[in-house]
Amino acid sequence: MDAVEQAQSGHPGTPMALAPAAYVLWSRHLRFDPRSPDWWNRDRFVLSCGHASMLIYALLHLSGYDLSLEDIKAFRQWGSRTPGHPERGHTPGVEVTTGPLGQGVGNAVGMAMAARFLAGRLNRPGYPVVDHRIWALVSDGDLMEGVASEAASLAGHLRLDSLKLIFDDNHITIDGDTALTFSEDVALRFQAYGWEVQRVPDGNDLAAIDQALTAAAASTRPYLILLRTHIGDPAPTKHDTAAAHGSPLGAEEVRRTKEIMGWPATPPFQIAAEANDWREACVARGASLRAEWQRVYDSYSKEFPALAAEQAGWQAGELAPGWDARLPTFTPADGQLATRQASAKALNALADTVPNLIGGSADLAESTGSDIKNGGSFGPGISGRNVHWGVREHAMGACLNGMAAHGGVRPYGSTFLIFTDYCKPSIRLAALSHLAVTYICTHDSIGLGEDGPTHQPIEQLAVLRATPNVLVIRPADANETVEAWRVAMEHRDGPVVLALTRQKLPVLDRSKLGAASSLRRGGYILREASGGPKVILIGTGSEVHLALSAADRLEADGIATRVVSLPSWELFEAQPADYRDSVLPPAIRARVTIEAAGPMGWLRYATEDGEIIALDRFGASAPGGVVMEEMGLTVDRVVEAAKRVAAARGRR
Repeated sequence: MDAVEQAQSGHPGTPMALAPAAYVLWSRHLRFDPRSPDWWNRDRFVLSCGHASMLIYALLHLSGYDLSLEDIKAFRQWGSRTPGHPERGHTPGVEVTTGPLGQGVGNAVGMAMAARFLAGRLNRPGYPVVDHRIWALVSDGDLMEGVASEAASLAGHLRLDSLKLIFDDNHITIDGDTALTFSEDVALRFQAYGWEVQRVPDGNDLAAIDQALTAAAASTRPYLILLRTHIGDPAPTKHDTAAAHGSPLGAEEVRRTKEIMGWPATPPFQIAAEANDWREACVARGASLRAEWQRVYDSYSKEFPALAAEQAGWQAGELAPGWDARLPTFTPADGQLATRQASAKALNALADTVPNLIGGSADLAESTGSDIKNGGSFGPGISGRNVHWGVREHAMGACLNGMAAHGGVRPYGSTFLIFTDYCKPSIRLAALSHLAVTYICTHDSIGLGEDGPTHQPIEQLAVLRATPNVLVIRPADANETVEAWRVAMEHRDGPVVLALTRQKLPVLDRSKLGAASSLRRGGYILREASGGPKVILIGTGSEVHLALSAADRLEADGIATRVVSLPSWELFEAQPADYRDSVLPPAIRARVTIEAAGPMGWLRYATEDGEIIALDRFGASAPGGVVMEEMGLTVDRVVEAAKRVAAARGRR
């Protein structure tokens, strides 16, 4: 109450109502060491209802994490370690960034998936080195969101026994009583998903809460506890009302609430001696739990040194020496390949040397080339490497974030580029949290053809490029695709989106072009004009081939032409200015950019003196080549544009 009141901003009601359950969970069930927040075998705690952030900040401070009372007093202020919603990497002990409701449910499911995979890979009889649970607090709003339904359905199917959810059933949202919008039987829904469910009718009954948590911990299925609470309890006038949800209670209500609790009204931020004793107990308990596990792990390391070394590398996010040794190299003799096909070959080459690479598709494995051959399925009770997400793109994204946040695995997911719209909230949170997730996004343009405008992405590349910390790579041929996978595996500072073609493309003959792939620099000179260029053609993906064909025509007409492949704006912008200027000299402003997508953002490379060949409308259903031609993605159009900009520049 005091922190929200001082900030004059925040959500006091849910932290107040959940404090008893959180106390029992953190005191008696959650395995953690506050002095070693990254302990490998800790239980993971997810506050999916991230608006209740003062609950986790209070828990972290009172249980001995490196979060001071001054940090609490700075709640929601500039530069503080206690932002309005929990942020991973910003506050010690916060596992995932939550706030958009439902995401934490998917994160928790992904964590449970990672835990199962690692246990199946690393544990040996008598050595449960991966043996922990994922506990999450979720709200009415969380369970209204579709992403939570998708994720809970998947969790029940997979029988994720380490997953335990506590549902804060307080009947209140911002707009009022949940009866306005929410009348389903949550218990029956989760039972239908395959979960075990228990009700606790009183959120202040510590014994009943303890019994429910004990039963949840012992269950061999995902477990949901429906905890009936009263938001803002025991505030005298605002409990059980929306007024306690997202606004300070007000000084008088805080005073009266403290009076009911037998607590001094002033000064604020008082901490009882018993709470300080609890902190010491939490620190001692955590140290004991970690030491007990460490003894088991030390014996494990002696008996299974190779596995222990593998585990240590995975925990550190390291790649083993020679991890990319089996990646293929392609030549024109291999024939034309869609970049999705090249990606499938690269993925399977990596799977041989990166055994913690795990992922799959949202029911599109054959189309996206996302299966690991002989990798086995990740299913009920089994821990293979191929995850069948089903038609659940949003859950896939949220679960991938949970897997990455858990650590020890290298997760990937796949779908058509158009369906990143369904993944976008999760991709954004991966970017915000700097989570290393790889997306294989195929069918990347109108070139996919007959499926038509519903499946032909137009605006997706611009949206993804506009999102900070998202690395978008759109390779031009098979070898650029392999290089894109190298970059994705090495990139640990956010999600990577590989935008790949359905249609087949020639393998570029670099012996004739005189340019090796420099994809990791984001952009490079693919073909150079003798004597220096008069015009520069810039393309990504399949449109690089249009640029090369246009360059042949332009050179035949005496117009010296440079072709630049620009597969990743983010990588290119990260290069030193002198390198970027060497590829796109500021003095050469006669430029044409070519991409089968919306034009947004291309002005920076085309300049005011150039032309942007892009799309300003949705696509159509027809063979891919026909759609490309009818919508103006042709060699003729590129040549005409290049001649215009070259002539205009020549007159200046």
